Amino acid sequence: MWSNFEYIKPRTLGEALDLLSKYKKEAITYAGGTDVLVGMREGEIKPKYVIDIKGLPELNKIKSKNGHWSLGTLVTWSALMNSGTLKKRLPIFNEAAGVFGSPQIRNKATIGGNICTASPSCDLGPVLLVLDAELLVAGKRRKRTIPITKFFLKRKQTSLAKDEILTEIIVKLPPRDMAMAFLKHRRTGVDLAIVNVAVAVRAKKNKFESVKIALGGVAPTPIRAVKAEEELKGMECTDENIERAAQVASGETKPISDVRASAEYRKELAKVLVTRAIKSALQKMGG
Repeated sequence: MWSNFEYIKPRTLGEALDLLSKYKKEAITYAGGTDVLVGMREGEIKPKYVIDIKGLPELNKIKSKNGHWSLGTLVTWSALMNSGTLKKRLPIFNEAAGVFGSPQIRNKATIGGNICTASPSCDLGPVLLVLDAELLVAGKRRKRTIPITKFFLKRKQTSLAKDEILTEIIVKLPPRDMAMAFLKHRRTGVDLAIVNVAVAVRAKKNKFESVKIALGGVAPTPIRAVKAEEELKGMECTDENIERAAQVASGETKPISDVRASAEYRKELAKVLVTRAIKSALQKMGG
């Protein structure tokens, strides 16, 4: 059920931050609206003020500088998918965007909104975790950087303060010999993930030098499977070793049962997707 609210459209980031500082818990920022509007319609979110930031151009850029990529919080999933330069160096973003929602949703939904909503199944969470991303955050009186590992606190809660706005996602370019993969399993083409997995792999002479594994939909927040990563370090790139590590990754999950899947199914699916994602990354390396 919709509640009464005041709609405000600031002209600058500074004006938006002033409004958030003034209204704090009574306000919510609005960009693509694909999560916010659903929450308001269902009565889960009842703001007194809706601050529309989607028209702020400084938050809607994809830039490369000094070995880093900067992704503005208002970049849409369509823009992410269609960025040719980004696809060449970080194709995992294209993979994740290609299975995100429908074309209509991708045209509206923003990447900042995807992680700020902090759904356990958010698609960008695992990708940013294996890339060790950093998040630039602005408030009226300060700016700060939050490592992605410190951003998700629990289901639908982040370390972002009520008077702060996520402005940029910063990703350092990975080594050229690192291969990545993203896989997602869902009930329908536009549904949230039952489980999603991102991996980043480096291997030399048929041995794993480093492996990063992150999963969504299997815990209150997206997680890194640290024990599984350690299981593969220095090991040969064999099916047996990969499948054993995938079993370890499954054991690190703490899924729930809901309308999409049972906890048992999610654990099994995590094992299957981790196995496939690592093998997919190795294939990209010619292994």
